[in-house]
Amino acid sequence: MKIVDRPSPNSAPRPDGTVIDTLVLHYTELALQESLDILSDGTREHRVSAHYVLAEDGTAYRLVPEERVAWHAGRSSWRGREALNGTSIGIEIVNLHGDRHDYPAQQIAALIELCRDVLARHPAIEPRNVVGHSDIAPTRKIDPGLRFPWKTLADAGIGLWPCAAEPIEGDVHPALRRLGYTADLPLGEIVATFQRRYRPARSDGVADRETRGLIAGLLDRMGRGA
Repeated sequence: MKIVDRPSPNSAPRPDGTVIDTLVLHYTELALQESLDILSDGTREHRVSAHYVLAEDGTAYRLVPEERVAWHAGRSSWRGREALNGTSIGIEIVNLHGDRHDYPAQQIAALIELCRDVLARHPAIEPRNVVGHSDIAPTRKIDPGLRFPWKTLADAGIGLWPCAAEPIEGDVHPALRRLGYTADLPLGEIVATFQRRYRPARSDGVADRETRGLIAGLLDRMGRGA
C-alpha cells in the first residue's frame, strides 16, 4: 500500500492519556482531489478532516497524524459515549455514492491493509468498535453505504459479522444498545441503521425474524454479556 503525506491544518492535540478505541469508516461522495481539498481547507467555517483518505487505486493519503484529533465524526454516539473525534481514527474512502457504486477490489485490499496497521498500533480498538459513520451518526449519515463489503473486512479480522443464531424475542431495543447504538432514537431508525450494515438488501426499519437473527448472531460474536 502506498501512503502519501498530504498534511491538513484541521486537527487538534489529543489530551494526554487518551486511548484511541474506535475506527470510523466513511465514504467521501466526492472525487479524490475535491475530497483532499475540502479536508485540507483551513478557511472553511466548519472545518473537517480525516486521518486518511483512500483513493480508488488504493493509495492512502495521510492528512492528520494518528496522535492528533481529526474532525471526521461530528455529532456522534457509540456505546454510550459521545463526541467520538477525540478517541477515534477516521478513514475517508473515495466513492461517489456507496449505495450505487461498488468499491474497487484494489481499494478494499488497501483498506484491509491500512485498517490492520491502525489496529496493530491501537489494540484498544475492539472488533465491535470498527464502525461506519452511519452507525455513530444514524440520523445524519449513511456512509460507507449499502455496497460497502463489511463481511469481507470481518473475514479479514476487521470488525464483526453475525454468526447464525436463533432470533431474539421481544423488544430488540436493549440488544441494539448493547451492540453500541444510541438509545435516544426511535426503534425503527436504529433498526434501519443496523440493517444498512448487516442486511443492506432491505433496510426498512422492521425488526423481522431475519433482522432479529442477525442481532442475536452479532451478540453471540461479541459475547452475550457485552
